[in-house]
Amino acid sequence: MASASTIKRTDSIADNIPSALKQSQMKRCFARYMEKGTRIWKIQELKNELEKVIDDKSEIDQVLDGYLGTMFSSVQEAVVTPPHVTFAVRPTPGYWEFVKVNSLDLSDVKQISSTDYLKLKEILTDENWSKDENALEVDFGAFEFSVPKLTMSSSIGNGLNFVSKFITAKLSGRVDNAQPLVDYLLSLEYQGEKLMINETLNTAAKLQMALIVAEAFLSDLPKDTPYQNLELRFKDWGFERGWGDTAQRAQETVRSLSEVLQAPDPQNLEKFFSKLPIISNVVIFSPHGYFGQSDVLGLPDTGGQVVYILDQVKAMEEELLLRIQCQGLNMKPQILVVTRLIPDARGTKCNQEWEPIIGTKYSHILRVPFRTESGVLRRWISRFDVYPYLERFAQDVTSKIQDTMEGKPDLIIGNYSDGNLVASLVASKLGITQATIAHALEKTKYEDSDIKWKELDPKYHFSCQFMADTIAMNAADFIITSTYQEIAGSKERPGQYESHAAFTLPGLCRVVSGIDVFDPKFNIAAPGADQSVYFPCTETEKRFTSFHPAIEELLYSKVDNDEHIGYLADRKKPIIFSMARLDTVKNLTGLTEWYGKNKRLRNLVNLVIVGGFFDPSKSKDREEMAEIKKMHALIDKYQLKGQIRWIAAQSDRNRNGELYRCIADTKGAFVQPALYEAFGLTVIEAMNCGLPTFATNQGGPAEIIVDGVSGFHINPTNGDESSNKIADFFEKCMANPGHWNQFSADGLKRINECYTWKIYANKVLNMGSVYSFWKQLNKDQKQAKQRYIQAFYSLQFRNLVKNVPLASDETQQSESKPAGKPQQTPRHR
Repeated sequence: MASASTIKRTDSIADNIPSALKQSQMKRCFARYMEKGTRIWKIQELKNELEKVIDDKSEIDQVLDGYLGTMFSSVQEAVVTPPHVTFAVRPTPGYWEFVKVNSLDLSDVKQISSTDYLKLKEILTDENWSKDENALEVDFGAFEFSVPKLTMSSSIGNGLNFVSKFITAKLSGRVDNAQPLVDYLLSLEYQGEKLMINETLNTAAKLQMALIVAEAFLSDLPKDTPYQNLELRFKDWGFERGWGDTAQRAQETVRSLSEVLQAPDPQNLEKFFSKLPIISNVVIFSPHGYFGQSDVLGLPDTGGQVVYILDQVKAMEEELLLRIQCQGLNMKPQILVVTRLIPDARGTKCNQEWEPIIGTKYSHILRVPFRTESGVLRRWISRFDVYPYLERFAQDVTSKIQDTMEGKPDLIIGNYSDGNLVASLVASKLGITQATIAHALEKTKYEDSDIKWKELDPKYHFSCQFMADTIAMNAADFIITSTYQEIAGSKERPGQYESHAAFTLPGLCRVVSGIDVFDPKFNIAAPGADQSVYFPCTETEKRFTSFHPAIEELLYSKVDNDEHIGYLADRKKPIIFSMARLDTVKNLTGLTEWYGKNKRLRNLVNLVIVGGFFDPSKSKDREEMAEIKKMHALIDKYQLKGQIRWIAAQSDRNRNGELYRCIADTKGAFVQPALYEAFGLTVIEAMNCGLPTFATNQGGPAEIIVDGVSGFHINPTNGDESSNKIADFFEKCMANPGHWNQFSADGLKRINECYTWKIYANKVLNMGSVYSFWKQLNKDQKQAKQRYIQAFYSLQFRNLVKNVPLASDETQQSESKPAGKPQQTPRHR
């Protein structure tokens, strides 16, 4: 959160709002805000009260037509502490201003700091603590005065590009300015063997001269000359292996480095670092849930994150193998996914310490149990209850990783709160470059979960989770996100990370500077879908035809059973299709109601919904139970039998991929109607299969789809508008069959240009390479901040963990019988 007090703004709301408040109606409006006493008001509540005061629409429009309307469109919430109303205004993503208005004198308007605003919120739950001058204030931003930051909201998430620009500026000018890069190249090695250069080339001037000689030599050789044929000559000049497998590739790398040393530019710098042998061993942490390759999806705390990581590993290994080959090295990359070993594995392989990852050569799952002084924890526990085990887990896995890899990894990636915290502990101990991936930050899922943390802590232990998230964000060298909105939200709502800029846990600590979304550590690398599973319906030779009889029955059988109910009377109609969890946010019942109300749409297409159970008694989730009942009620209310097929939740990825394609065979479409969607993996899957896609304009899908070009945005809060947009599309398809083909093709084009795992892997490995050097350039600042993080962890977080009860079914196991080191031979199969 960039407070207005820390940036120069010419359009300060505090300066401009007094004149707008002079309108006579505003005095009455502020009086109404006072009537309900001290409380937090959300933006819609503020507007509702305004409408109660001014019941004439034209008069409201007049009031809001001007600076007052501008402010109200940017307000996120307000704190009423009679006689004052303090507005939290967010004029643009990442920038906030806090405006305090005296309801007794509307000309008395002041701008206050984010810290003072947090104190006002604390009054609601712990007034004494809000006034305590010695209350703990946490300020992670205090150590970043020397780190350059982005300034424009539109640049948020472009950290790698910004860092590359800053590095090139530092390397430019005198030849000696490039010495940090020379020192970094001298540090590169693999299992004790020097790479790239040796001490012969220990200055920038020596390196520049050697590069000139090397390029002249290489230009006279055939392009396909193996590096082995020139290795001795290179070694005489001070070069080691890693420049390339052929004379041509070695020459490209030589030229790239020469340009970086002589006239650096950001694009060439990133290109050069992508050629360097910096990363070969990667560790990925994902402790919670049941992490496995089969029979785990649908188990508690086990879902999309597992799929994401397994696809991520395959793509990263493939990219590493390609890079290592091009570098002319014979090393074998290793990727370890480190998770928890669960002895009571419920029929899964989660009780096996070592498991090769299918579809890879050198990647494995390493499972290590949760332990305490009492022994090993045998059963699954919720992701909210893992915190007492993580420090010991981090210690245990550190030695396991080094034994398995026969050395330190080059890059550590955490996932979710627990995995990110463990990654921070291990990376700090080993001195390794660290990345984090949040997947979902729980703080944004529960309204006012920070100031109400004491109410929620017995069940969710949010004090531990919010602190773990904040520690990991600040410890990370770079942060990987899927969308811009994950970081900084949209014009209307803050992003998940932005909500951690400044927040308070009354009675515990006041985080006055948590994370800055303008920090260049933030990057966007959108995942893809497994293109061996999700591929276009037109690629007939690859189709999973063995599933066709089952899918035929799934879609068209008129029998109701545990897997499907309802039927499609007219098989000639295209199908609109949606697949998601059956909860309120995913809005499947909303789509069903849109369809039921829109006769034109019902005449054009059938509806297929995949999600949930049919019997509410089978669900343990109250929200899902309510949605199940609502779905049944809607089917009856709109008499949808014969036009709707409701299919229970499906977990077979291969069959789901073919299901998308069978829907495409009907010339149908995919609809993602969520009230909010952080990313939208099903959107990626559908577009990969060639399905024209309609997706929510709230969240990640709004970035995936270019509206009206590669698909369509729909407003989940306006069912009439959205259903008519879908109906318009199908009417155009009836008039012109090429219309469907065009959107199918343009959706695929968008995916292949922006949303594949290959693109993702290339981006992430480039980040790992550049940020490893960036870390060295900012070593002193990094070390200072790390000491602050360590102090906060030891003095605050450890005490919070003590409040989380240990699970009750630990077994007493001998500490003298640790699990043995994994066999080394499987790594090289």
